[in-house]
Formats: sequence, structure tokens, C-alpha cells
Amino acid sequence: MANHYSTLKRIRITKRRTAINKIRKSRMRHAIRAMRRALEKKDLALAAQLMPKTFSLIDRAAKWGIIKDNTASRYKSRLHKRLKALEGAPSQA
Repeated sequence: MANHYSTLKRIRITKRRTAINKIRKSRMRHAIRAMRRALEKKDLALAAQLMPKTFSLIDRAAKWGIIKDNTASRYKSRLHKRLKALEGAPSQA
């Protein structure tokens, strides 16, 4: 166990930041999951509605350092590609 006051403080800060980052990453992953489910169901309206919120969460996670910039770009690219493919596909009514 650490003995220095500064080290003890760093441990407390790290514990707090880890909890916050875990919440933020979980929120981002839930948003991605919701958008993927909308795309699988071919619900174009819901997917288009979820896209800005999801992309915002992904961008913020990258800004905070929870995920890397390239990972954020990859997530957004793949989701956007699937949305565009769904928009271009003929609708089954």
C-alpha cells in the first residue's frame, strides 16, 4: 500500500475517474447497440434518429480518451455505411 499523501490522493482520483469512464463507455456501447439493433430490424427512421446521439457519444468518448480516435472513426464509419446501405436498399412492404 502506498504511504505518500500524493500517492494516496492519486489512488483516490484514479478510482473515481475509472468509475466515470466505465459509465461513459457503457453509455456509448449501449447507444451503439441500440443503433445496430435498429439497423438489423431495417428501421430506417429509428436508425436515422439514433445516429446523431450515437455519433456524439462516440466523439465524446474519443475526446475523453476512453477510446482511441481511430476506433471512434471506425465505429462511426461502419454504422454510417450500414445506414446508407439500408437507405439505398429497396423497401419490402
